[in-house]
Amino acid sequence: MTDRTVHCTLLDKDLPGLTFQTYPGELGKRIYENISQQAWKTWMDHQTMLINEHRLSPIDPVHRKFIEEEMEKFFFGEGSEKPEGYVPEDTK
Repeated sequence: MTDRTVHCTLLDKDLPGLTFQTYPGELGKRIYENISQQAWKTWMDHQTMLINEHRLSPIDPVHRKFIEEEMEKFFFGEGSEKPEGYVPEDTK
């Protein structure tokens, strides 16, 4: 398989693209076409923080909808905010 390069919407530079569609549906297609591996890694870290801080369950449809909305904002909107009062583990 050849390496893909995309112009990453989030980071505004040409970077290696994802090797497969990491999320289903139209949002997943937009991510695959417009988001780099580096930006996806940043999202995964942010998503983990959201799940932990909000005590979300990815199998709960309401929680999944929240995560998907945050993903949309993170990549293509105004950005996904950290929860109020969040302090990263390494600064505690």
